[in-house]
Amino acid sequence: MRGRVTLDGNEAVARVAYLASEVIAIYPITPASPMGEWADQWAAELRPNLWGSVPRVVEMQSEGGAAGAAHGALLTGALTTTFTASQGLLLMIPNMYKIAGELTPAVIHVAARSLATHALSIFCDHSDVMAARGTGFAMLFASSVQEAADMALVAHAASLEARLPFMHVFDGFRTSHEVNTIAVPDADDARALLDEAGIRAHRARGLRPEAPVIRGTAQNPDVFFQAREASNPFYGAAADIVQGCMDRLAARTGRTYRLFDYVGAADAERVVVMLGSGAGAAEEAVERLVAEGEKVGLVKVRLFRPLSVAHLLGALPTTTRAIAVLDRTKEPGAPGEPLYLDVVAAIARAFGEGSSPLSAFPRIVGGRYGLSSKELTPAMVKAVFDELCTATPRHGFVVGIEDDVGHKSLAYDETWSTEAPETVRALFFGLGADGTVGANKNTVKIIGEETAHHAQGYFVYDSKKSGSMTISHLRFGPRPIRSTYLIEQAGFIACHHFGFVERVDILSRAAAGATLLLNSPWPPGEVWHHLPARMQRQLLEKHMRLFVIDADALAAGIGMGQRINTIMQVCFFALSGVLPRDEAIDHIKESIRKTYGKRGEAVVRRNVEAVDHALSHLHEVDLAGASVDGFAIAPLVDDDAPAFVRDVTAVMMDNDGDRLPVSAMPVDGTFPVGTARYDKRNIAHEIPAWDASICIQCGKCVMVCPHAVIRAKVYDPARLSAAPPGFKSAPARWRELDGQAYTLQVAPEDCTGCSLCVEVCPVKNKAEVRLKAINMTPQAPLREAEKKNWDFFLSLPELERRLVDPSKVKDVQLYEPLFEFSGACAGCGETPYIKLATQLFGDRMVIANATGCSSIYGGNLPTTPWTTNA
Repeated sequence: MRGRVTLDGNEAVARVAYLASEVIAIYPITPASPMGEWADQWAAELRPNLWGSVPRVVEMQSEGGAAGAAHGALLTGALTTTFTASQGLLLMIPNMYKIAGELTPAVIHVAARSLATHALSIFCDHSDVMAARGTGFAMLFASSVQEAADMALVAHAASLEARLPFMHVFDGFRTSHEVNTIAVPDADDARALLDEAGIRAHRARGLRPEAPVIRGTAQNPDVFFQAREASNPFYGAAADIVQGCMDRLAARTGRTYRLFDYVGAADAERVVVMLGSGAGAAEEAVERLVAEGEKVGLVKVRLFRPLSVAHLLGALPTTTRAIAVLDRTKEPGAPGEPLYLDVVAAIARAFGEGSSPLSAFPRIVGGRYGLSSKELTPAMVKAVFDELCTATPRHGFVVGIEDDVGHKSLAYDETWSTEAPETVRALFFGLGADGTVGANKNTVKIIGEETAHHAQGYFVYDSKKSGSMTISHLRFGPRPIRSTYLIEQAGFIACHHFGFVERVDILSRAAAGATLLLNSPWPPGEVWHHLPARMQRQLLEKHMRLFVIDADALAAGIGMGQRINTIMQVCFFALSGVLPRDEAIDHIKESIRKTYGKRGEAVVRRNVEAVDHALSHLHEVDLAGASVDGFAIAPLVDDDAPAFVRDVTAVMMDNDGDRLPVSAMPVDGTFPVGTARYDKRNIAHEIPAWDASICIQCGKCVMVCPHAVIRAKVYDPARLSAAPPGFKSAPARWRELDGQAYTLQVAPEDCTGCSLCVEVCPVKNKAEVRLKAINMTPQAPLREAEKKNWDFFLSLPELERRLVDPSKVKDVQLYEPLFEFSGACAGCGETPYIKLATQLFGDRMVIANATGCSSIYGGNLPTTPWTTNA
């Protein structure tokens, strides 16, 4: 493959957009932010564009500002682009109508994302771009990382030639953040496609004093209608222009595209029509079904606007009898979603005009899939084809969820698979910020660029911020990988945080004979007895191999803190056999020098040392004769939890929310508060331990704790008679509370181990000056006792607020917080202020939150930290 590189969709698109632009107006929004970040970095490095100049990259204060800046630059004749998604795109719509109405070439690159409706979602569907389909922008869709790079160039080229602005759309996260081995169009490709005459014409139309005109008049009923119709010829010519650009790209690269690409049987009777990344899974399903003799096919839509009826009908086999149109959006109250309506209108028009090549008018139904990045697998696509076999296929069906309210969901066989046996499939369970994702991206890059294999990496994050669980899905194989869905049967699984074995069923996706690599504090002779029975049973029944390494101890000994990524990466290469061991180690060391070189030689040296020591600490556990004798997994929530928490919240906490039916969901997005108390993450290796004998009860540790896991209470010492053994207390140091007891207590399972409490503690132990009144101590030995202490602590009554002064830190520490155990990063600097506000005013507050970190750590499911007092 010419110029083969391994990168994600955002970087692939940004490379092309940067080459083809003179002005880039940016504003960050997930998942499109990296495109703007790349452009900003390259401009700071003075990297030139196609014409040898450095693009002007300007960050505005909103997406509306970015669109306004882009509009202004375009009207001066500058080649201009921007990047956005979701609500950001909606804020651009007023400018987009103007840009299109003025027939101005421009490209907006959109990492498509859900719009906030009953809830916010940062994940993918097409509700944002479909909400902008009336602006007059052409809409060009890509379905893979390779296509995202190619369609980016096609969009820039076609926009100049057609004199229409383009939205280049690719799916957020599934394409924008997927890492794959591709060939990015280079400067020569861009020069060949970008029409110099079109560029000169665009510049000539720019507003300038030498050729004054007025643009943007206010028009009256006498001429507005006619003027609106005057642009029709440009839209009529666009389809052929886009196809021409695709053909020129194909001539240079060998990668062929059509406005509507068909794959499947030449005599197909059942056809699925769709756009976006789901086409990868659909194409795999079609290939297998055709190989089994079924007459099915797939039409992949690339140019959705302007929609060319002739090109669409030309892509359909003449034998087509039934069509299912799959939309990745929902328009409540409409007779169908946007792509479905256009397909129906196009085919009806062709038959009405007598120009249809189809032998008969097909039955056409529409369905929805994939909202908010919901999975679409080949098995689900097969269910759609099966539905088309029925006498009366249902219209408005949904696939991928259980709809027990409207009864529109299609059942599917979850075991039906199209995974190629020669593809290596690996899963990695990591802890956010431990380096797992970064290491896996380097692994994909090493294999994709240094071997003949193709490589794919996709990364799933849970709902917390840093300190959350990450799951890396890696595929390697001899053929291009277009599996746009998560791995269900992995031959290699790595668990980088031992605490996950109690919380997550990490072996549910393990294939028979798979290898498990476990980062374990227990040596190979002891680790078996610390595994839950569920995990032991799966290891034995699936005939798996188990390897352990104490990566945390090794990393700490080398001076790398909690960054175990390099150690675990070496172990993966050693066990997977994807590359010869020595060759893999050489590539890892070279990758370390590239990745960490700017951080100094000491960082590089420590990582190289980790590589050299990793394999000597890796051990296989002999499972011969092993029996299932492990502990049972405790329920995630107690039986006395509210019914909604037991039946709904707990299922989401167990990473099994996909199986919840429609009926389980609140109809208007209203959820109960105070559910974070049930989500015991146990992610801290160390937690603070209180030395009651020297504590001055200043309250600074309580004040600074980002997660409200350190609490203080003053209470009647008579209550200590019911305290668990080891529950600590001291006489309260308040004149007005004389004779009362004081306790500083930590929630051991909710602490994130940030150690801010230790940093802020002003007390030194005179006998041992390295110690303070609160000190970080290994969590595991303390957990069970401290859980009982925490439960008893919560049972103690809250102090009457009138007894202490709300203007003093020492006194405010005794107020109950109503924001607890949030999903914020360990050591967050924002949440202590929110927590303090709730301590001072909590039961008199109404919270309004727009977006950003506070919407994720404060209101992201499955659990939320806003809570109530008695």
